[in-house]
Amino acid sequence: MSRPSMTRAPRSRTLDTGTPDTCTPDTRTPDTRTPDTCTPDTRTPANRLPVVAYVVKMFPRFSETFIVNEILELERRGQELVIYSLKTPPPGPRHDTVARVKARVVYLPQSPWRAVAPIATAHFALLRRSPGRYLGTLGYVLERASWPAFKRFLQAGVLVRDAGPREVRHLHAHFATSATQVSMLAARLSGVTYSFTAHAKDIYLDRLDVDHLRAKLLEASFAVTVSDYNLRHLERICGREAAGRVVRIYNGIDIDRFRGVGEAREPGSVLCIGRLVEKKGIADLLEACALLLRRGADFRVRVVGEGPLREPLETRARELGLAGRVHFTGALPQEQVASDLRRAAVFALPCIVAADGNRDGLPTVILEAMASGTPVISTRVTGVPEMVQDGVTGVVVEPNQPEALAAALERILTDPALAARMGAQARRAVEEKFQLRANAGELHRLILQVVARDHRAVLLAAEADRSPGPDREPAAGMAVPGEARHA
Repeated sequence: MSRPSMTRAPRSRTLDTGTPDTCTPDTRTPDTRTPDTCTPDTRTPANRLPVVAYVVKMFPRFSETFIVNEILELERRGQELVIYSLKTPPPGPRHDTVARVKARVVYLPQSPWRAVAPIATAHFALLRRSPGRYLGTLGYVLERASWPAFKRFLQAGVLVRDAGPREVRHLHAHFATSATQVSMLAARLSGVTYSFTAHAKDIYLDRLDVDHLRAKLLEASFAVTVSDYNLRHLERICGREAAGRVVRIYNGIDIDRFRGVGEAREPGSVLCIGRLVEKKGIADLLEACALLLRRGADFRVRVVGEGPLREPLETRARELGLAGRVHFTGALPQEQVASDLRRAAVFALPCIVAADGNRDGLPTVILEAMASGTPVISTRVTGVPEMVQDGVTGVVVEPNQPEALAAALERILTDPALAARMGAQARRAVEEKFQLRANAGELHRLILQVVARDHRAVLLAAEADRSPGPDREPAAGMAVPGEARHA
C-alpha cells in the first residue's frame, strides 16, 4: 500500500543553537559512569552516520527492555546516539544490557523550579536566535492551556540547547505521550525532524487526547507502531491521513540470548512474567489455578515482576488456597528470566483490557518465551494473536475467561509432546518475524532516509536562495519515507 507524501518547509540540518551553558541538568547516569561534558564530537570521517537522539520518559526502565535492545542494535550498526530522559530512574536493579549502551544519557529537568537558570538560559538563547519560530511554538503551547504541556515546552528548550553542539539531526521518541510531545516541540523550536513509536497505553487509554495524537502524527516525519492491530486502531481514531504516516514494525529481540528448544522442562511448571498491573490479567491466572487445584492437577507457578497489585494478588492467592503453589518472586534481571524461560513447561500471560482502557501492545516477554522454545498461553488482545498462533505455537483464549485458561494450561501441562512441538514452532516463528537485527534495521533505514531527504531539501533551498528566478521550481520538501506501511 503506497503512503501519502507530505511536504514541509526545508529544515536546518542540525539543532544549531550554539554552545549551551549547561549540558546535563541532572548529571546522574544510569550506570554510574562519569557524566558527559558539552564537548561536541569532533570526528569527521566521511562515513560517519548523522547523530540521532532518542527521547524517552525514563531511562533505563526495568520493564522496557525493548528500548534498550533497539538502542544496542542501532549502536551495533554504527549509529551514534544520545539519549534524553524526561525523568531520572529510581535506585534499583538494572538489566545487564544497560551497561552495554554507549550513548550519553542526558536527564532533562523534571522540576522547573529547581532548574530555573539552565531553562532560562536555553529559552532566551532560542528566542534570540529565532524569535518567530520560538514565539510560534510558545503560542501553540499556551493555546493548550495546560501546565504539563508548558513543562514539556521547557524541557524541549533545554533539549534543543543541549543537542546543538552534539550535531543531532533527528529525534526519535518512544511512546506517543510525553516523550513524543517533547520531541514535537523540540522539532518546532529547532527545525530538526522527529519520529516516534506508539506502543499500547499511549494510544488506548480512555482519556486519550485524540486530537493531540493526530497532530503528533501529522507533524512527524513518520511514526511506527508495533502491531497491525495498533495500525488499524490508529486509523480508526485518527483518520487515514494521519495513520497513513504510520509503519508497522514489530518489536524484535536478540534471539541468541534465548535458548531452550529440546531442553528438559520442569514438569508442571508455569511461568508468568510481567508488571503486576491490571492489564496483565494475573488475577485471571490465579482463578484458573484455583480451578486446576480443585481438579487435582500437579502444577507450580512462578510470577516474576513487581507492581502496585502485588499485595492484593498475594492476598488473593492465599484466599484461593494457592499459597504453596504460586510464588511471587518480584522483579528479576534478564539473565535470570532467560534461565527461568528455559526450564518452564509453559508460559502464561492472560492479558486483558483494563478498566481505564489500558492494554498491552506486543508484550516482549511473549517473544522471549517463544524464542526459548516455551509454548505460550495468552489471550486475544491487541497484537497477541500476531505473535501466538493458536494451536501451533501456543494457545490463545478469550480474555477474562479463567475456565478457558485453566483448560489450556491443563492441555499443555499433561501433554509434553504437544508442548515440545509448540515450543519448536514458536522458536521458528520468532526467527522468521521478530528478529531484532531485521526489525530495528528497518527503523534505522527509515530514520536515515528522513535525514538524507532533509539534507537534500536544505541544499536545494540554499541553491534557490543563491539563484532566484521567476521560473524556478520551489525547493523540494520532505516526503514520508518508505513505500509500504508494513515493514
